[in-house]
Amino acid sequence: MNALNWCLKQKRGLKLIESNSNLAEAYLKKAEEAMVTMNEISDTSWKISTAYYTMYFSLYSLLQKIGIKSEIHKCTILFAQSYLSDYFSDEELQFLEQAMEQRVENQYYTNVNTDRDFYQRIFKEAPKFYVKCKNLISCFTYKEIQHIRNLLNKH
Repeated sequence: MNALNWCLKQKRGLKLIESNSNLAEAYLKKAEEAMVTMNEISDTSWKISTAYYTMYFSLYSLLQKIGIKSEIHKCTILFAQSYLSDYFSDEELQFLEQAMEQRVENQYYTNVNTDRDFYQRIFKEAPKFYVKCKNLISCFTYKEIQHIRNLLNKH
């Protein structure tokens, strides 16, 4: 079964909701808080988790602006890969997916050896991803939002 179809059928999967600028701002604030924490802590596992959540909450704030709800991280990322590819590069979205996988590995398992290059890259990419999402939220037009919603609705 198509992964996007699966996400649309899940109770906590992808759902069209009303666009909500207040929730978009609230999730941006959560992203900012995760970024601050990322910079203040020293534990590798938690740094990776907070870097990932900086990126994830940034993306989720964008979904709130569009009017999309998703409580499954994989579905949120799949939505971005399917419907936001005009705004994000494949590399950015693949890195977000890799960050999610590393977050899970580091949060739930012991003795995880995270690649040093990835470890250094995530701390550089998380703030950039946040800024990009924040800019998109402020620049998205009603027409763009409706186009994305219509594409999902037709799926």
